[in-house]
Amino acid sequence: MKKVRVALIGAGLRGVNYLDYALQHPHELEVVAVAEPVVERRNSFKEKHSIADDMCFEHWDEFFAVPKLADAVLICTQDKQHFEPTMKALEAGYHVLLEKPMSPDARECMLMGEKASQMNRVFSICHVLRYTNFFSTIRELLQQGTIGQLMFIQHNENVGYWHQAHSFVRGNWRRKDESSPMILAKSCHDLDILLWLADAECVRVSSFGSLSHFKADQAPEGAALRCLDGCPVSDECLYYAPKQYLTSDTNWPTSAISDDLSYEARYKALQEGPYGRCVYHCDNDVVDHQVVNLEFANSVTAAFTMSAFTRDVSRTLKLMGTKGEIRGAMEKNEIEIIHFGSGKVERISFEDMGGHVGHGGGDMGLIMDFLRLVREDGKSQGLTSAHHSVQSHLMAFAAEQSRMDGNSIRLQDFAQQLRMPVEA
Repeated sequence: MKKVRVALIGAGLRGVNYLDYALQHPHELEVVAVAEPVVERRNSFKEKHSIADDMCFEHWDEFFAVPKLADAVLICTQDKQHFEPTMKALEAGYHVLLEKPMSPDARECMLMGEKASQMNRVFSICHVLRYTNFFSTIRELLQQGTIGQLMFIQHNENVGYWHQAHSFVRGNWRRKDESSPMILAKSCHDLDILLWLADAECVRVSSFGSLSHFKADQAPEGAALRCLDGCPVSDECLYYAPKQYLTSDTNWPTSAISDDLSYEARYKALQEGPYGRCVYHCDNDVVDHQVVNLEFANSVTAAFTMSAFTRDVSRTLKLMGTKGEIRGAMEKNEIEIIHFGSGKVERISFEDMGGHVGHGGGDMGLIMDFLRLVREDGKSQGLTSAHHSVQSHLMAFAAEQSRMDGNSIRLQDFAQQLRMPVEA
């Protein structure tokens, strides 16, 4: 088996987690270079993978300025920093694995997909849910006709109240202008899965939702701008920052607030950084709940709900067909099949993958498939190629447009408008 050589652009949590595969399977994958502006992250990743000094770069421009160093690059930068390094990587002849979302700009998504086709390079997007046992089994059941003809999908992404506060109120994805609309940043996975399960092009989208709770008019009386500034409701507040970040548990999400995880460094991060702010006094503007209605070309319809107001961080769904139903809870590793007429109920359970295995095993499945595609040198495209991903991204952009305008959107018209030249 040919060993694949890769470089990482953006050594944040996602990139680091994906490339743990190289440590577990060194005969399959070798990390030979990294580009990361934060020196502590760059050095930590360099030591972890024994990367040579001259293969460590502060910026991707430095990386692309030298002759081709690897077979492929993983691009795991912030959302707004996806387009430029992806286009440069494709032009330089690299195969590319890009963290989702592709870009917060719909036109950039389309341009990247077109560039990959022109260069005949593998261009996969990190839609890891397609690689989980849970969703691949549901897809197989549908293709086997287990519940007859699929008619409707009800899918919930339960964000979790604490996850919303960490990532989408205090964190990097709190503002549309700095990252992406939440339906894209958090739920492009889910729209991609709905497209995959429906097995037809999406033709129409409508959406409703808002930011209703995490804003100033919902703040408890006397709440300070920062939790450590003397909050009068610290004992009962669900979001009091020290309860989350100053415990003995320094795993994610605590690991995201500081590269130095000592108590003193974390305390200082809460005093000075974004994660110490009162959740009712942040500069966030992304929604905290949203519903998206979808119609597909084969008459399948779907309703997707994303909500911050859940205890668990989970995905649950029900698929309704002409001969039965499928119900599933991803985090419980459970699928239930209900047959009409006979009333027979079948249950499928999967072995618990453990909290260390990302997205129910999807992270490692994604990397394994990407390596296979690279070894074939672009002769085929995988489950999450840009060809598939561009449409699910357009579904997210159309949903956000519908939410703001209050109109139902035909996806073909929406895509056509994006292809039109922008007026000066």
